[in-house]
Amino acid sequence: MNQFAQAILNGFSQGAIYALLALGYVMIYKATHVISFAQPALMVCGGLFSYHLTAQIGLPFWPGLLLAMILGALLGMAVERLALRPMVGKPVFTLAIITIGVDIVLRIAANRYMGANPRIVTFPDGSRQYEFLGLSITHQRVALIAVTAITVVALVMFFRYAKAGLAMRATALNQETALAQGIRVGAIFALAWAIAGGLATIAGTFVAAGSAGMEQNTWIIALKALPAIIIGGLDSLPGAVIGGLAVGIVESLTAVYQPDVAPFLGANFALVAPYALMFLVLLVRPYGLFGTREVERV
Repeated sequence: MNQFAQAILNGFSQGAIYALLALGYVMIYKATHVISFAQPALMVCGGLFSYHLTAQIGLPFWPGLLLAMILGALLGMAVERLALRPMVGKPVFTLAIITIGVDIVLRIAANRYMGANPRIVTFPDGSRQYEFLGLSITHQRVALIAVTAITVVALVMFFRYAKAGLAMRATALNQETALAQGIRVGAIFALAWAIAGGLATIAGTFVAAGSAGMEQNTWIIALKALPAIIIGGLDSLPGAVIGGLAVGIVESLTAVYQPDVAPFLGANFALVAPYALMFLVLLVRPYGLFGTREVERV
């Protein structure tokens, strides 16, 4: 029983990273109706921003994270302004392909900075263990869960009470109507990318603060947020959180039990488990658990 509960706890903490990344995907999709494949690069760059500010410049972890979030937000805005704004009006598929190109360019630049050595962000007292009910969790993972919860609450408050949040909700519903109401849709697009860049920076920082640090293949972690947004629904912020946590828990449980229960599936089936879960959800709910059902007349 303790093994099962420990796997759930580990998966929940890992799912917090997927949830942060999934929120970034959803933010961009809600505002622009484009699935951004640049999130892996934004995550890597955000983690490297934190590494440079803390390890190279010497800032403490939390001020370094805050400044890195600002840099990540500026990077997201720059990507939107330079790569996507000139393509407004083009097919959504074209814009999605452009985000793939942006991801490749940014990751090449990040890899040249990293080199062959992992870049590790030192979290203050991060290896300290908390023990309760026979379970254990590190101080770093407790902080990750707390930061994710605070971020989700802040986004909820932003969309409910902030003027910019209300404008973003209006733009997500109908861009033409939002323009008619005097909303600067271009500014909303930039804001969505800025928020996505900040969220990716938080995720990248805590990935870099893990035991493996930030390596040249760490960007693959961000791809696991894609099943999360499909499971939760492409346009649902609560769905992104629930989908991210579900992916983390399923991945953790699979890693613990699959080698004994179904060894014929292979040693690394845990990497495939999130996509298998996505397939099962889509069979039942094609728009995700919380996605908006689209009805078209033909």
